[in-house]
Amino acid sequence: MAEVRFEGATRTYPGTDMPAVNALDLTIGDGEFMVLVGPSGSGKTTALRMLAGLEEVDDGAIYIGERDVTYVTPKKRDVAMVFQNYALYPYLTVAANIAFPLRMAKVGKNERMRRVEVVAERLGLSEYLERKPAQLSGGQRQRVAMGRAIIRKPSVFLMDEPLSNLDAKLRIQMRADIAALQSDTGITTVYVTHDQSEAMTLGHRVAVLKDGNLQQCDTPKELYARPANVFVAGFIGSPAMNLCSAPNRANGSLSFGGVSFRVPVDASSGRPIVLGLRPESLELASDGVPARVDVVEELGADAYLFCSADVDGHTVRLVARVDARAVPDRGDRVSLRPLPHEAHLFDAETGERLSS
Repeated sequence: MAEVRFEGATRTYPGTDMPAVNALDLTIGDGEFMVLVGPSGSGKTTALRMLAGLEEVDDGAIYIGERDVTYVTPKKRDVAMVFQNYALYPYLTVAANIAFPLRMAKVGKNERMRRVEVVAERLGLSEYLERKPAQLSGGQRQRVAMGRAIIRKPSVFLMDEPLSNLDAKLRIQMRADIAALQSDTGITTVYVTHDQSEAMTLGHRVAVLKDGNLQQCDTPKELYARPANVFVAGFIGSPAMNLCSAPNRANGSLSFGGVSFRVPVDASSGRPIVLGLRPESLELASDGVPARVDVVEELGADAYLFCSADVDGHTVRLVARVDARAVPDRGDRVSLRPLPHEAHLFDAETGERLSS
């Protein structure tokens, strides 16, 4: 196990002007499960590959423990990686696939098989050791790939979107399995995904990237409760936060749906504001923002209303979470009243959060 540090780490691909990863400063604690999340092109996979030694570092440095590994070859970094496509040897059995790193390290056969049996038991693969990958389900293949990675007992465990090829139900089960595995082994883990729900359920902390730049790194709870900017606010949470432009009045307040919101003193008078409201911060009421229900998404005890509303002469989309026992029908006219103490305010020009 080891701490991982990115210190101003930058990667710019040949023929491009903008860095894929730009001066990344990020510390991952010993034994921590860190998730890198962001849309396509955000730099998350490049950052992971820089840590693995599969991409060059053009500027800055990367440390594993106290060792500077910036220019160390991948096989000498003591990291193990699980890929999206499993990368198993089709002609080898499950046991041989798991044991392959030990075989390359010239570990004796008896010791190899002993460690294979321990790993297979932990991953629920004991009865499949003599099968070939083609005889396994997607989830079983991914377990084999994880077994091959952890059998070496690496300092750092790297995972590049390992669940993206699995169906929705299996992904949820595998999330639990990966979380349990990381907790049991205590191995420092860096996990890349574009799925923010996956990031929020797995990570001790989550690092959100956009266009190669780190936007915010914090616990899932803090990312949801206090997003640092408009991008994080819109990216974290499903459905996404409602974001609406609103004028900042001279008296230091703004109004939305007949409800006044106090603007922090760090927002200059008259400067435009972006008001953010989570779906649970809009409630059905007799007054508020007039809206038409376009889509109703029922999820058991709760339901989401996807609505069109007229705000200051502009049509905006709003999503509200409501009790499923009293759900309007599609096409109904409703009023959505915001909860002022749950509002998020951002500077419309910089996108940064205003203190509150």
